[in-house]
Amino acid sequence: MRLSPSAHVDTFCRDNLPPQEQWPVLRFDVPEVQYPQRLNCAVELLDAMVERNGRDRACLLAPDGTRWTYGDLLDRANRIARVLVDDLGLVPGNRVLLRGPNNPGLVAAWFAVLKAGGVVVPTMPMLRAGELATIGEIGQFQLALCDHRFTEDLEAAGIPNLTLMTYGPTGTGGQLDTLAEAKPADFQNVDTAADDVSMLAFTSGTTGRPKATMHFHRDVLANADTFSHYVLRPEADDVFTGTPPIAFTFGLGGLVVFPMRVGAASLLVERATPDQLAALIEHHGVTVCFTAPTAYKAMIASGQASRLATLRRAVSAGEHLPRATWEAFRQATGVRLIDGIGSTEMLHIFISAADDDIRPGATGRPVPGYVAKVVDLEGNEVPDGEPGRLAVQGPTGCRYLADERQLVYVQDGWNITGDTFTRDPDGYFWYQARSDDMIVSSGYNISAPEVEEALMSRDDVMECAVVAAPDEARGHVVKAFVVPSGGLDSLPDDGSRAARAKELQDHVKSVIAPYKYPRVIEFVDALPRTSSGKVQRFKLRQLERQKAGEPAL
Repeated sequence: MRLSPSAHVDTFCRDNLPPQEQWPVLRFDVPEVQYPQRLNCAVELLDAMVERNGRDRACLLAPDGTRWTYGDLLDRANRIARVLVDDLGLVPGNRVLLRGPNNPGLVAAWFAVLKAGGVVVPTMPMLRAGELATIGEIGQFQLALCDHRFTEDLEAAGIPNLTLMTYGPTGTGGQLDTLAEAKPADFQNVDTAADDVSMLAFTSGTTGRPKATMHFHRDVLANADTFSHYVLRPEADDVFTGTPPIAFTFGLGGLVVFPMRVGAASLLVERATPDQLAALIEHHGVTVCFTAPTAYKAMIASGQASRLATLRRAVSAGEHLPRATWEAFRQATGVRLIDGIGSTEMLHIFISAADDDIRPGATGRPVPGYVAKVVDLEGNEVPDGEPGRLAVQGPTGCRYLADERQLVYVQDGWNITGDTFTRDPDGYFWYQARSDDMIVSSGYNISAPEVEEALMSRDDVMECAVVAAPDEARGHVVKAFVVPSGGLDSLPDDGSRAARAKELQDHVKSVIAPYKYPRVIEFVDALPRTSSGKVQRFKLRQLERQKAGEPAL
């Protein structure tokens, strides 16, 4: 594939793309993703929307009553872009780190960097100094725009020659805001190529050192023009909200790109418990929600269903959606949760289903524009019903920045996501496990998520993670880390914990094959998670290996 002439003066990103023979095959099979050679995704989402619909449509909302129209966001982004170019010397291709929680100030900064031809490096506000130092080492940037409340760890990261500019949550209260206020509200957008890199999105570290995934301007629009267009089907009058950070590509799509692609509004929430999220949905008349399965379960379990009456769409991703959670949410609200699998490498969801196409328990079918198959270790497609590795192609695909793991994720032109699936004769894909979550115990292959789903069907289990624990007799046994619904205080002593563990073990034996039950259960107050909210099962596996005196891989 021949790349278009780049608008980037700083050629770092193009210079560090993997060789094209290591890329996945990119498919542009639906008309929506056949983009022109020159394309700036920020201009398409913001400037073009203002031209079509005017300045006054609601765009960004916040719980404190903040309301920005599309015109307000355009003005703010243009002013910040002028600061970036005129005062900070940004040239197209420079990387700019963004750090802050979900709020209008962060979104304005995101648009400004892209309009100026920069490359956004979004980071989770929960990342600490060591993690930020690693991102700085990989991304090689010298400019950061940071919410003024989250500078401490960034300053402690010691990123060489870094210029740090602060902003306020709603566009006031930081150095950047003061400079921006003095600028005109117009800007000459940089004419980027559709295949210029727009963003370095870092994987969230479920398997160790993060990888920088390189996404083109066209990629940002492609998931809106496939999953959102064909499956979610948003409307201009929708109000979106959710809990995933915008720095997490699930959140970027669900809270910024998808609503703005159709002229809808988004309620940005910096932080919310499930109960608080339900209250915000009710108060603001939210119609589309993006969050994790655990949050949907918690909202129903705490009696918040009546507050969700305005929802017409609810998307679950980031973790496997247990069928029990899907059924409970449908029964309580009448809304069919839209499950989906995506990845940072692919930017967003590529297998899903909605409405009458949903089969509870199945992830769904390939989103229009994508194709998928299940393959064995040699890359051969396996028969329907047989588990294997998920392989995907579409208009987006994995391009790691100067990382040898490109050869692991992309094989024979296919994105190998690291997930084990089966496909049924009707083309539905059924999640089995992460490929490294398959437990082999006494010769049996046991799917960790299957055990988790059995445990999660109990009301007294808020969340859990199942891993392999080394065992001398069996090689490995199934171990479950369980967060009880009432917290650890509900199990005050060893006797009560042993009794509850026995109840859970018996329950698992009653709903799935008895050999799959967790032989060891440890009750914990929380599970280790990445800054994007994914459970870090590799840490639990390492802990168990260390307990057994084995090296932590």
